Amino acid sequence: MTRAALLLGPLAMTAYGITRIIGRLDDQYGPGADWQLAHLFGLAGMLLFIPIIRHLRAHTRPGPLRETVTAATLLGLAASIIQFSADITQAAIAADRTELRSLQHGFTDLPGVQLAIYDIGPQLFFIGIVILAALTEPLPWWSPVLLLTAVLLAAVDLNLLPLTGLLMLAALHPLTRQPTPLPTATR
Repeated sequence: MTRAALLLGPLAMTAYGITRIIGRLDDQYGPGADWQLAHLFGLAGMLLFIPIIRHLRAHTRPGPLRETVTAATLLGLAASIIQFSADITQAAIAADRTELRSLQHGFTDLPGVQLAIYDIGPQLFFIGIVILAALTEPLPWWSPVLLLTAVLLAAVDLNLLPLTGLLMLAALHPLTRQPTPLPTATR
């Protein structure tokens, strides 16, 4: 499962970015089939990053730094999963873009949701995966650099998400040749 996730997680992010760009070409993006397909790709990508994070953690030295970064990364991943799930659900309920925006505002206006699920939470995932990659022993020096570049590209412009996914794929690819370590008492 881990090798498949290492390939499919970043590719799902790339598919999300491509589908999003195509969906926005007609200025009718959301709600609709293109919105749902894009967000399903995004949700699948986030879910596939769960075993990736576990795999990165398994290849880092035990200690409080590893546990703290892993926890923060998984928290950020959970926020991203909630965000994609909310977007999919709201779009399924909404009849048009106006109703979709109203549903989105209703959700983000709940106390703490905007901050935790949209503003800070997902950033924990992106920052955390870069730090975990830097701590991961079998990764070459350039893998965290590629991951950081990927994260920064997505922050600059969401239209760069296809490239973000491909850079993440390249950065994580060396792990597809590594055996998954067996759990031990020290891990």
